[in-house]
Amino acid sequence: MTARELDAAGITDPELRAAYTRCRLLNARHGRTYFLATRLLPTDRRPAVHALYGFARRADDIVDDTGADATPAERAAALTRLDRLLRRALTGGRPSTEPVVLALADTAARYAIEPAHFTDFMASMRADLTVTDYATYADLRTYMHGSAAVIGLQMLPVLGTVTARALAAPHAAALGVAFQLTNFLRDVGEDLDRGRVYLPADLLAAHGVHRDLLLWSRATGRHDRRVTAALRAADDLTRGVYREAEPGLAMLDPVARPCIRTAFLLYRNILDTIADGGYAVLHRRAVVPRRRRAAVAADGLVRVLAARLRARRTAVPAPVPCDVDVKEPR
Repeated sequence: MTARELDAAGITDPELRAAYTRCRLLNARHGRTYFLATRLLPTDRRPAVHALYGFARRADDIVDDTGADATPAERAAALTRLDRLLRRALTGGRPSTEPVVLALADTAARYAIEPAHFTDFMASMRADLTVTDYATYADLRTYMHGSAAVIGLQMLPVLGTVTARALAAPHAAALGVAFQLTNFLRDVGEDLDRGRVYLPADLLAAHGVHRDLLLWSRATGRHDRRVTAALRAADDLTRGVYREAEPGLAMLDPVARPCIRTAFLLYRNILDTIADGGYAVLHRRAVVPRRRRAAVAADGLVRVLAARLRARRTAVPAPVPCDVDVKEPR
């Protein structure tokens, strides 16, 4: 299947194919929800999405490397090296030997993705090396512009739109933010273990919650109604961002639309799972039941096939490969 995707995308250079394959493996291993939705894209567009994910994952892994030998200075140096390789690759310098950089630079060139989106992303990754909390939601939104909103903007040229891209861009950015806020809520306990609190302090304080109370709840496994109220408020906030993003779905290329709609539903289902579990995210990770994920993916598959059939009936010049496989990675 990997070879078919690369062939469909016209990626023939052996080193590039290996780089894209590496990115695909990272997506399959670490981005289960994202990877499942990507399977619904036209075959030729999937490698680009894998490249965007693979690079972002590599940077995130550097920031979150909590191994005994990874000092803050070493993580900072590794991130600086990755940033230097990226900048050189994006400006036509010597091809990188780092697979995720090689694939990303190729994708950026193929789809004319704005280099500024990658610059902003790396700035937010550097912030993660030193910033451990955010005083206000406005402060958090500034961080999320680089860590999440630009991911949506990077994706737009790959997905294609039926409107001017500028009209779809705010919705794409909002969807990236909605996904990240969902992750922040789901992973609040794990982030706390890393010394970080991404939920803004003003939202927490409005319900009488502070870092020490979160740490107490995490350590003891005990619930507190103030914490539950704050997490519910974070849920409401996140659902509002999903509402900002939703109009953008209809602006996407019809053959790409089912992929993003599926990702939209799968991530929003994480919020439902968190709420159904009583907002116990400090004590256990919320996981959407496999049956529910499969149902959403199956609906996405039906929509993909319908969109491709319509495209063929309207004489789209180049037929879109149709080898959809929505099995979840093992």
